[in-house]
Amino acid sequence: MKARLSHLNEKGEARMVDVSAKEVTKRTAIAEGFVSMAPATLDLILAGKAEKGDVLATARIAGIMAAKRTHELIPLCHPLPLTQVAIEFEPSRDPPGLRIEATAKVDAKTGIEMEALTAVAVACLTVYDMCKAVDRSMSFSGIRLLEKTGGRSGHFKR
Repeated sequence: MKARLSHLNEKGEARMVDVSAKEVTKRTAIAEGFVSMAPATLDLILAGKAEKGDVLATARIAGIMAAKRTHELIPLCHPLPLTQVAIEFEPSRDPPGLRIEATAKVDAKTGIEMEALTAVAVACLTVYDMCKAVDRSMSFSGIRLLEKTGGRSGHFKR
């Protein structure tokens, strides 16, 4: 049996999935990403001495705002009434950088994975924007879904 992508109709055209018959369930998604940087950049962030301001606070707000607007950024995503978005940072010395984790929650008929992934991606971009004047060599890696619960497909854990 050939797998069918739900965002394509029988003709192979893009479509928004009809979720009207699905049940509302509690759904959670956790995603992560890593921003690699020079050790001095990490020190600057952790000391709160970046010229543009508080890097972690700004990236946290940016990630939350991005999750709330995912349906405006990803063409076929449904707008969701988010019940929580949380962004956490874990500094790393080896390799130097920041691990960023986003948790998104909703009571809805469709999943929340894209919101968690979008939150992480935008938080990573915001760290870059806040620190690019001192470290243009920063890079992002490992943006991925760690876990999701709820819905018909059940529990996924990487």
